[in-house]
Amino acid sequence: MGQTRRAAPQGLALLTLSALGVVFGDLGTSPLYSLQESFHGPHAVEVTSGNILGVLSLIIWSLLVVVCLKYLTLLLRLDNEGEGGILALVAMLRPARSRGGRAMLVGLGLFGAALLYGDGVITPSISVLSAVEGLKVATPVFEPYVVPLTVLILLALFFVQPWGPGRVGVVFGPIVALWFLSIGAFGAWGVLRAPEVLAAFNPWHAVRFFQESGWHGFRVLGSVILCLTGAEALYADLGNFGRRPIRLAWFSLALPALLLSYLSQGAFLLHHPEAADAPFYRSLPGQALYPMVVLAMLATVVASQALISAVFSLTHQATQLGYCPRLTLRHTSPTHEGQIYLPAINWALMTACVAVVLNFRSSQSLASAYGLAVSGTMLITTLLFGSVARRRWHWPPWALGLAVAGFLLVDASFLGANLLKISEGGWLPLVIASGVFLLMAVWRRGLELLLDQRDTHTVDMEKLFQTLSRSPLPRVRGTAVFLTGTRHGAPLVLMHHLAHNQVLHEQVVLLTVVTENEASVEPSERVSWQSHGQGVTRVTARYGFMEHPDVPRVLEQARQLGLEVLTEPVTFYIGRVTLSVRRGRGAPLWAKRLFRLMLRNAPPTTDHFRLPARRVMELGAQVEF
Repeated sequence: MGQTRRAAPQGLALLTLSALGVVFGDLGTSPLYSLQESFHGPHAVEVTSGNILGVLSLIIWSLLVVVCLKYLTLLLRLDNEGEGGILALVAMLRPARSRGGRAMLVGLGLFGAALLYGDGVITPSISVLSAVEGLKVATPVFEPYVVPLTVLILLALFFVQPWGPGRVGVVFGPIVALWFLSIGAFGAWGVLRAPEVLAAFNPWHAVRFFQESGWHGFRVLGSVILCLTGAEALYADLGNFGRRPIRLAWFSLALPALLLSYLSQGAFLLHHPEAADAPFYRSLPGQALYPMVVLAMLATVVASQALISAVFSLTHQATQLGYCPRLTLRHTSPTHEGQIYLPAINWALMTACVAVVLNFRSSQSLASAYGLAVSGTMLITTLLFGSVARRRWHWPPWALGLAVAGFLLVDASFLGANLLKISEGGWLPLVIASGVFLLMAVWRRGLELLLDQRDTHTVDMEKLFQTLSRSPLPRVRGTAVFLTGTRHGAPLVLMHHLAHNQVLHEQVVLLTVVTENEASVEPSERVSWQSHGQGVTRVTARYGFMEHPDVPRVLEQARQLGLEVLTEPVTFYIGRVTLSVRRGRGAPLWAKRLFRLMLRNAPPTTDHFRLPARRVMELGAQVEF
């Protein structure tokens, strides 16, 4: 994986530039609205010198402690076979017994992943909206067109998703790099005009801000956290870029540019407190306003694309780990496995984003909804980090406890401040996350019950062979590949085939695809097989939760490992289960009905396993559930 290989200088430069576009798009556009929300809006504090230095100090030290220390220094070291993100942490917890506290942590991890869906709805909405709002700063004439233009940009963004990010990804890095260079240059110009703002690096200003503002100062944390939006992407994109390019991009360009931009806005407010409604745009030189509005629009589109791609990837991981039904998935690049497109998720996100923009109509209104998704995910990530790090790193308990307690204090403070804004929009990510979490939990529990039913109908292979010896069946030419979820016994689909067709192929392959708790599996460890005799062979294919199964390729690799050449023609047999829902133990009736509905609407197995459709036979079975 990326973090374990040392890239050549030229490759490192390319990866670093790509990381700027994908990883830091969201963090990089936060200056558009972060400081503004602290001094303009329902939770704003008075625009005084002390408050400006205090809020700036909070922003600076939030970036240093949360992004630099927590994510870049510690979490990037905690990978699952090269992959990061909250579901990677869940996967690292799952091999152990899921009882008590650990089961609760897994559940929290899933809720944290569900919160990222809320982030995927709010990020494109608030990012594009805040960029377009720069037009009304230039002239009030544009004010009626802010929302319609935002909706048009969002529609265009989602309509090009089927093309895949790879076709436009080559410009992502340069656009965000130009954005950082621009806000850094204008930021340095602004700081030189009021260098006294550099005093904000002293954390005492943050302490004094809380002493003087009291409860109102605590509420402002709900706005300060907006400077951390996108921090989770640092960890989630670990597998795509590796530690070194992400850290290099952050410390060499992103962090200095962000600090200069925030300081420049604060410096401008020191002398122009009336500009609190849009300090980013109003602090720019007049001739730079329109070009920066255009550049901001481009940068926010990039930031939105990164979140959309992250939601696609998150859904794919959840599917592979058994928390989500299979969805239609298309690969948009012949060379990059991770570039995928999920039509159902894309259109759902588009509908939600447009609805959010039309309902909230301003970035200020959306800011209340945004912070809760970010702070909730960050706190859950810290809890999972503590549990996984204790098992992986074997730190002294006091050292790990001190680190986790410190991060929890910061995360809990941000979360508490945002919980105060539930009625103002904070309910939105909670509603989205609760709905997604409910679907995940119902699907997982339904699968467990279905697997229990399958195991009760599985026939031991020795008993099957004894039956076939007493009553031999005609053998027909060719190979039958039976896809089964169990690695033991004869699958239900095979028994139905024998019962109804009364024949057996010359060669029978029982194929099981197993999804491991690892992000990827080495190709040399992908396929294993064993012969049961009488022409029956069991093949097991192992895939990571970031990979996509390919059954024809598995069979080809089995041939290379010595499996006798499969006799043509090859027919693939898959089972289609029809559920008969009954009241009973295991799950409430409503949950069973919801699971049945999800199962019915799952796309064909042929698409998921890349089976040639003309060679597939489906055998149905009704199961009481």
